[in-house]
Amino acid sequence: MADKVTFSVFRGAPDDSGVAQGEMIDYTVELDEGMVVLDVIHRIQSSDAPDLACRWNCKAGKCGSCSAEINGKSQLMCMTRMDEVFHDMPDPSAPITIKPMQSFPLLRDLVTDTSWAYKTDKRISPISGPDEKDWVFHQNEANRIQEFRSCIECMLCVNTCHVMREHQMFEEFVGPRFFVRLAGLEMHPLDKIERLKEIKDDFGINYCNITRCCTEVCPAGINITDNAIIPLKERVVTEYYDPLAILAKKLGLRK
Repeated sequence: MADKVTFSVFRGAPDDSGVAQGEMIDYTVELDEGMVVLDVIHRIQSSDAPDLACRWNCKAGKCGSCSAEINGKSQLMCMTRMDEVFHDMPDPSAPITIKPMQSFPLLRDLVTDTSWAYKTDKRISPISGPDEKDWVFHQNEANRIQEFRSCIECMLCVNTCHVMREHQMFEEFVGPRFFVRLAGLEMHPLDKIERLKEIKDDFGINYCNITRCCTEVCPAGINITDNAIIPLKERVVTEYYDPLAILAKKLGLRK
């Protein structure tokens, strides 16, 4: 690892019309062994740019606050070690770029407005099961949905999803993070709410074309595509597009 490295960091804010304006500013940073990218940002704030805006909290990969794009890849700055960054660079002597997530509106520098996520979360009905809270179900049913509970809502999956990033379909499509939540509810053995119509019509499951980009960037290791999105798609297809399943339901052979 080089002792001093150049980092090109985005600095800017939206103009009066809300359009992001800014530029990449170079900073030369002396690195210590074991540093993560968030350490670099803190060193830049300490030595060169105290007004550099950066959102962070736990520095342990659990809060999802420090999401950014490092050399174009959606990552948590607190969990991305500098030796990993150098390993992935074709030219280790080139400046390392750090930008805010590009799918969300810019607030300032590396901070974006992710309030869309809170609004979308409210669109999804919470779990509704038996009134008696002493719920009992098989361990394998619990294991199936436990993976989804490890989501830290970093929004990296949304940032890398082309439906959101390139087409900005935030109203029609809830994106991979919320398909993870919907999968956890839809697969819960005691949830009483029928969600498939919403998943198809309101939440836009059909827009996903299974590129697996969301799974690739998930810092929690959730298999978003295979374990959440594809099973939801299969349930929607069975319910609304499979002629044999539709006939069986009409004949009372399937609930």
